Amino acid sequence: MSEVQTLMDMGFPRERVEYALQVTSNKGVEPAMEWLLAHVDDPIPSRQNAGNSPVSGVPATGSGEDPSAAAASSSTSGADETSSDAPVAKSLKCDDCGKVLKDHTEVEYHAAKTGHSNFSESTEEKKALTEEEKKAQLALIEEKLKQKRIEREEREKTEALQREKNRIKSGKDMTEAKRRMEELEMKKIVEQRKREKDEEKAARDRVRAQIEADKAARKAREQKELGNKEPTPSVSSTTVSSPPAAVKSPPRDYTETRIQVRLQDGSTLQETFNVKEQLSAVRVFIQMKTGIESPFSLMTTFPRKLFAEEDYEKPLEVLGLVPSAVITMTKTTA
Repeated sequence: MSEVQTLMDMGFPRERVEYALQVTSNKGVEPAMEWLLAHVDDPIPSRQNAGNSPVSGVPATGSGEDPSAAAASSSTSGADETSSDAPVAKSLKCDDCGKVLKDHTEVEYHAAKTGHSNFSESTEEKKALTEEEKKAQLALIEEKLKQKRIEREEREKTEALQREKNRIKSGKDMTEAKRRMEELEMKKIVEQRKREKDEEKAARDRVRAQIEADKAARKAREQKELGNKEPTPSVSSTTVSSPPAAVKSPPRDYTETRIQVRLQDGSTLQETFNVKEQLSAVRVFIQMKTGIESPFSLMTTFPRKLFAEEDYEKPLEVLGLVPSAVITMTKTTA
């Protein structure tokens, strides 16, 4: 709504509203309203003689007319009015609601506001406002301004609250999206670790199964070799028995060895291995029992020997770890 329409809604005529806004340099509704209230009865110094015709409907005298003719016409009109005693129109009246209006400006405003279209001239003069009416109108205007100010403040407060809600909602949405992304990323990491552990477990199971299969194969081969040994030859009856000579016992052939492992925390592990198994089988056994995934080395104390990487492919009997041995677990040297 424009400033002119706002002041007209408060009951001020358009002509005075436009002049008040011009005098106050268009600074707003409140300065113009204060001027209007302070100059209620003051006439407007411009645009009142040239363009406005009298309410009675008699056209104004043009600038090009002869002054004498105009005076004669005026005197003739005055004479006619005196002789006929015709009433003079002092205002305009709305035939639809009966409201008395001062000039055409008020008629236009009343028609635009109410939609009424039937107006006529009236001899009734619109009375000026009394002091009580001025005070009542001033109080009404101040109340309207106060109400409009309250409505504007409430509207601004509501808009500010809505902006704050939108900002908080936007922040919450961003936080929730970030949290979901972090959860998805963590889930991917957990699944990757689980998959890696499953692959490592499957690899250890394959190594253990291979070790068991090698043990079974060697045991079957050894049993077969023992079964194929030649029997003791029988002595002929014609041969003269002689006292048995002293037989030198051959060196004992070990098939198994007992390995004791001293861990880094001071605890020990003990297991029996086939002498044909490689040293890497002992390392796999340690990993399976302890769950250690970091690399480590093995060594013997008596004699002191740190096994190199190629030693893990050699059988235990070749490394001198038969029939028993103590192996110490150490950190891998750089």
